[in-house]
Amino acid sequence: MPIIKPISDLRNKSNEISELANSSNEPIFITKNGEGNLVIMSMANYSKLQLKLDLLNKLAIAQKQKSEGEKGKALKKVMTGIRETINACR
Repeated sequence: MPIIKPISDLRNKSNEISELANSSNEPIFITKNGEGNLVIMSMANYSKLQLKLDLLNKLAIAQKQKSEGEKGKALKKVMTGIRETINACR
């Protein structure tokens, strides 16, 4: 169920809104004059959302490349590259 709060709560209950955003792991919808105005979420949720968007963007690019006839890379070659990157970070 969505969490909906009036904009006055940002001013009057900002600590409560912050705690709610971090504990619920859900976005909080803020209304102004009864209409949707803002969405607030924890930094952790925002980071997860950005990672998902980045992955979806990469998948869309790969799908477009495939539809245009690009061959792509073999899984073995991709996995080797990933392992090399991981080992270089250690």
